Amino acid sequence: MKDKNLPNDYSSLSLEELTTAANRMIVDLENQKNLETSVEKYQNLLKLNSLIEKKFQRGSKDISEKTKKRILKITQKKNAK
Repeated sequence: MKDKNLPNDYSSLSLEELTTAANRMIVDLENQKNLETSVEKYQNLLKLNSLIEKKFQRGSKDISEKTKKRILKITQKKNAK
């Protein structure tokens, strides 16, 4: 599912804010009596989930790269001594 169809304000939200929005969608879906009206909401939830996964992966990748750089600096300092 493409996350491009979600409102633009989702892309500027943090991972925690997106998770809160997804949780609100889940509660709303659980309270729905008419399943026909909830199909679009469910699809939006899937798109939001995809966006959350992508943001998480980007964040994880950034943390990994920063950690590698720090380890490299530390090992270079130890080797210089």
